[in-house]
Amino acid sequence: AVLLVGERPPLPFWIASGAGALAVLLFAAVEGAGRPQFADLLLLISVFGGALGYAEGGRIAREIGGFRVILWALVFCLPFLALPFGLSLIVQGLPHATPAAWLCFAYVALVSQFLGFLPWYRGLVLAGVAYTSQLGLIQPVLTLGWSALILGERVTPLTLVAALVVIACAALTQWTRPREAEPDAV
Repeated sequence: AVLLVGERPPLPFWIASGAGALAVLLFAAVEGAGRPQFADLLLLISVFGGALGYAEGGRIAREIGGFRVILWALVFCLPFLALPFGLSLIVQGLPHATPAAWLCFAYVALVSQFLGFLPWYRGLVLAGVAYTSQLGLIQPVLTLGWSALILGERVTPLTLVAALVVIACAALTQWTRPREAEPDAV
């Protein structure tokens, strides 16, 4: 957001954001395999790629709107996806699925692209890329919560503490937002 969009959040924002990211990394190190794995590097690369995409998408959405950003992103992805998809069709043929499965696939594709990304890009425009991006800190917490509710995953006290620290850090970033100046009384 700083490099691409020119936003300049204050120092307390960076402290809270860094603390939240550090809490996620420490939790992953303690609860993970114990040492970094190759998959961790791939995950880190994908996080940076996503961050760049969101920042640039937020910048462009200010000019052309979120709907057009989504459509152009899909157009730009097409050449990279057409070759593997085409090879998959040649090797395996058209996937066999029930009509209900195809409807579910279409729902997930369309809803996540448009009903999910439209409000996201609107938030990037209205609240700023740096501040909106901090919602990403909460995504792992939500994933853990839903996996506990839906899949019966065990939530340890350490998991709960880490989740609360991350939520607190994300909330602190929002409190560092400069307040709009009130107009002078006439």
